[in-house]
Amino acid sequence: MKFSKQISGYESELTKFIAELKQKNPQLEAQQLAGRALLWDKAPIDLDSRQRTQDSRVAQQPYVYQNNH
Repeated sequence: MKFSKQISGYESELTKFIAELKQKNPQLEAQQLAGRALLWDKAPIDLDSRQRTQDSRVAQQPYVYQNNH
């Protein structure tokens, strides 16, 4: 919502800082996208291989440090 007496030319210090940072380092956005792709953007899950992986798991003992010998 825009008020009638709102100053339209105002730019915060944070906005100025980010604009200056992008100007000094033009490849910054590409680096951010590469980092996001590395950590967050994952390939779709193949449901068949996921089911095979779950079926092939060996059940773990309730207390892993206890030997059955």
